[in-house]
Amino acid sequence: MSARSWSAAALLLFAWACFARDVSVKLVFAGDIMLDDGPGRLIAKGGDPLQDFASTVMDSDLAIANLECPVATGGSAKPGKIYTFRAKPAALRVLQGRFQALALANNHSGDYGKAAFLETIAHLDEAGFQHFGGGRNLTEAHAPLWITRKGLRIALLGYDEFKPRSFEAGPTWPGIAWSEDALVIADIRAARAAGADLVIPMMHWGWEREPEPSARQRALARLMIDAGADMVVGGHPHVTQGVEYYKGKMIVYSLGNFIFDGFFTAPTRTGWVLRVTVDRHGMLDWDTVGAVLDDNGSPHRAQGIPMPCGRKGDSVPRICSP
Repeated sequence: MSARSWSAAALLLFAWACFARDVSVKLVFAGDIMLDDGPGRLIAKGGDPLQDFASTVMDSDLAIANLECPVATGGSAKPGKIYTFRAKPAALRVLQGRFQALALANNHSGDYGKAAFLETIAHLDEAGFQHFGGGRNLTEAHAPLWITRKGLRIALLGYDEFKPRSFEAGPTWPGIAWSEDALVIADIRAARAAGADLVIPMMHWGWEREPEPSARQRALARLMIDAGADMVVGGHPHVTQGVEYYKGKMIVYSLGNFIFDGFFTAPTRTGWVLRVTVDRHGMLDWDTVGAVLDDNGSPHRAQGIPMPCGRKGDSVPRICSP
């Protein structure tokens, strides 16, 4: 190779390195999605519960949500459980082309038993969704979902710590990843060691209808960031909870409901869609879009309501005008 060719190659390599260093990725996180009952009936009639939020979700490089129901035709409802959900496979159509990754670690994934959970995984695979926080065995359930966007390697992890623990995966049986501190820390460190630019745990935690995170949530969030997580995103309480920074890393304790019926108070009918811009060093900026749920459990954009937001270097979250 001539000196001129070497020079050109060096310039190309330098240009690529600059691009890789400066590249940013837009992530969208939505809260709990339940496609049975009201949302399921709407979808069966040809309706679209995501109509008002489709453009918000699709204006991203990666959209992630918590799928809070099995998607299956088989199985039996767990005896003694007050609320059990099971969505029809056809309901997944409203998420296709909008969300790419779905968390399975929650307290409803196992509502119809292990066979229905395995059926859910099969339907998600067939429909083209990637998923995390659950699997055919304990190893799969705790494995990160590796996503590469614009050269950034993102490891998504999911954990549940709200009963019943019987939904947990085992060495040879399917289920969800349970939030056991030692395993969570080990998973985060392993993902970092395996070359993740960003490690993001998505948590199903906290007490229902409580507007403030518990001491347990706060302690675990800090533990995860100390172990190498770049941000922590949570759900489950059916209401939004606080946002804060720890060591410059963002913690969103609960995004609240996103597609979910059966709630009748303003807090339980209000959710956040989190939009985050990241690079390989972490978060650059973020904001939240308010969602107000109707009687069918469909989200509509909250109009004229200031929402939490922030940017790199902030010491506390800010409030942004719509």
